[in-house]
Amino acid sequence: MSFSKWLRIYYHKMIESIAFYPALIAVGFLVLSWGMLIFDFSDYGKEIKSNLSWLSLKDASTARTIISTVAGAIISLTVFSFSMVMIVLNQAASQMSNRVLNSMIENRFQQVILGIYIGTIVYALFLLSTIRDISSGIYVPAFSIYLLLLLTVIDIFLFIYFLDYVTQTVKYETVIDRVRKQTFKTMEADFKEIKQEENPWQNRNSVQILAQKSDYFQGFNHKKLLELADQHQFKISFLFPQGQFILKGTPCMKVYSDEVIDSEITKEIADCADFFTGQPIDRNAEYGFRQLAEIALKALSPGINDPGTAVLSMHALFALFEFKMYNQLPQFIFTAEGDQVIQIPSADFATLFEQCLQPIWNYGKDDDYIQTTFLNMLEQLKIQDHQNKYVNLLDSWTIKVQNRRDQISN
Repeated sequence: MSFSKWLRIYYHKMIESIAFYPALIAVGFLVLSWGMLIFDFSDYGKEIKSNLSWLSLKDASTARTIISTVAGAIISLTVFSFSMVMIVLNQAASQMSNRVLNSMIENRFQQVILGIYIGTIVYALFLLSTIRDISSGIYVPAFSIYLLLLLTVIDIFLFIYFLDYVTQTVKYETVIDRVRKQTFKTMEADFKEIKQEENPWQNRNSVQILAQKSDYFQGFNHKKLLELADQHQFKISFLFPQGQFILKGTPCMKVYSDEVIDSEITKEIADCADFFTGQPIDRNAEYGFRQLAEIALKALSPGINDPGTAVLSMHALFALFEFKMYNQLPQFIFTAEGDQVIQIPSADFATLFEQCLQPIWNYGKDDDYIQTTFLNMLEQLKIQDHQNKYVNLLDSWTIKVQNRRDQISN
């Protein structure tokens, strides 16, 4: 694996980590404490404290006590907040699906709150190391300490709001709605109106490129691959859609070229493909569909038996399918001049529809709530199918659900 590919993969993993934003904010607070100390010990800061006696702290031990108390209190607050987040994540994994953890971990608001807590602790500890035991109070960083007190008050109010926020995030409807919105956002950004396009170079000579490792195909470096294709005048066709698990040594790409592709160029092409674990919805909207289907399946399992949650997931799924009926990932990627260079397959509406809804039907086909939801959503989806592209698929599903309902009633 090349260094650039390693850097690209671990960059995405790093920014999706729960510690990414807290670490950035902590560094920001460290810079803030340094700036405040410069101001405190500057001539202008000393002059202000000399003229306004109520702003200066005469006793260094009092300053240390204040900072130590604040640091200890915020550490306790941070530990409790992290514990709440871990409890919420554990509950979501056990009762819904551990695949939804990414969408919860990537929640920016809770990361910012935790970052402010950690930043306050860093600020306090750095401040504590600067207290000097001298008779004149102007060398005690009074402004920095007063800012620390203000930050502490802000942290307390944030903690109160954080308690309410965390209790809301654990609700099934909140998790389902977040996955739906993330998926829809990705589809809006990446999906285009469906067009029937033919591969103009499928009958040309080609060279197969093998997968470098056994893992999930998560996409590729668009910019680098387009540059290589333009430089060496070749076309590329991916053999698997994003999200597919591919074994090492399996052909995963075909390179079409009139010239011989040497091993060095082949390696550069192979390095453009990203293989790593995880289900990042922002990289592949199909993960969102599958996560919602998993939540429904988990809710219908005998251990949980919660058809209400399954219905919420189904509503979210059908809302996404309504958009996917006439939109999907572009099959071809073009150069700036409009030439087809890269082909990558993606699951069409019918395939994804069956993959997501058939397992839910297998689990919940005897439940009246699930049957009613299927019939209602299928009828609404038919209305949205203005061009009657999927009328046969939707009709077959309607007949299947209605027949099962009649069998149970009889």
